[in-house]
Amino acid sequence: MNPLNTIQGTIITGIVLAIVIALAVMGVQVNELSLIVWIHVLAGITWIGLLYYFNFVQVPALAAAAKDQGGPGGAGISKYVAPRALWWFRWGAVVTWLSGAAYLARAGLFVPAFTLQPAGINIGIGAWLGTIMLFNVWVLIWPNQKKVLGLVEATADEIAKARRVAFLASRTNTVLSIPMLMSMVGFGHGGFFL
Repeated sequence: MNPLNTIQGTIITGIVLAIVIALAVMGVQVNELSLIVWIHVLAGITWIGLLYYFNFVQVPALAAAAKDQGGPGGAGISKYVAPRALWWFRWGAVVTWLSGAAYLARAGLFVPAFTLQPAGINIGIGAWLGTIMLFNVWVLIWPNQKKVLGLVEATADEIAKARRVAFLASRTNTVLSIPMLMSMVGFGHGGFFL
């Protein structure tokens, strides 16, 4: 059986390959901080990748499908793609935030980062932006998307309002993701401007 035939097989194969490479290159000693960062980056790519997919691909495609009078419409995306993508999106957000918090705690930076002390201000700004984004995912985007996708009952007016709230929260997260990523990468590499 080819493991690439299922998403579970694909993920497991990728993890096994990463472990084999890590053992071959870095040895058997576990570097806890590096492992946490790896999990954080992997989850973050999932989260932000889907955020960008929604904003750059799915929303414009659904708008175009709605305007296409003779076309197939967006029902397939709304019924099959969006709920699955939103599952990965919201849990990617949780794992990203938790692994980031674990890194900050393990590195002794949790309090300096979240209180924006000089030792943690750059990563702290990124952590706060990520926290706002996590809030938006779970409090604004997901509850409203459930109405839009028909996963919970809502009137036409409630659906229209939910669509707008989810859209604006998602666009806000797209805006915040850019300085958030700059803050995270800048912390680990000494900043961008000398």
